[in-house]
Amino acid sequence: MAQPTPDIETIRASYQEFSDSFETLLMATSNNSGQPEASYATYIKDSGEYYVYLSELAPHTGNLLEHPQCSVLFIENEEDASHLFARQRLTYQCEASEVTRGSDHFENIMDKFEKKFSNFMKTLRQLEDFHLFRIKPNKGSYVAGFAKAYEISGPNLETITLRNEKGHTSQNKSVESKINNVAAA
Repeated sequence: MAQPTPDIETIRASYQEFSDSFETLLMATSNNSGQPEASYATYIKDSGEYYVYLSELAPHTGNLLEHPQCSVLFIENEEDASHLFARQRLTYQCEASEVTRGSDHFENIMDKFEKKFSNFMKTLRQLEDFHLFRIKPNKGSYVAGFAKAYEISGPNLETITLRNEKGHTSQNKSVESKINNVAAA
């Protein structure tokens, strides 16, 4: 059973509000052997881009310096999810670049970190083994629930497309009906 076409601006507002509710992001990077490594970091969002301040002691720092492609994930807490198989989540494929320490841009973003995370950032800001990275999303996906999956693409991520307008399918129509009822909830 086809799901009704959602209002794109409502979807955009929904995933932006969802990601803005977090103070940390989950991040996947890859090391020199091509092995994926999952981590997390506090972040600042500025003009649609994410900024993370990372220590050289953490593997993700070296990974981003050597391999700037990464993925960022925001995912609903398990205890808040109405169904574990359909946790709300937003994933971005991104490009990372280091912001030069001492530049006006570095100082501006670090001031925002201090404002958001208080005095602790004043200390971290002084540590020279830390690097500030700009994480720019290139494309993404947003899952709002069962059969509510959207692709986010285009310049400035302005294009939002329902991934599958048919919803979930099965040769067993009663299974298809059950899953579509869950999706409609």
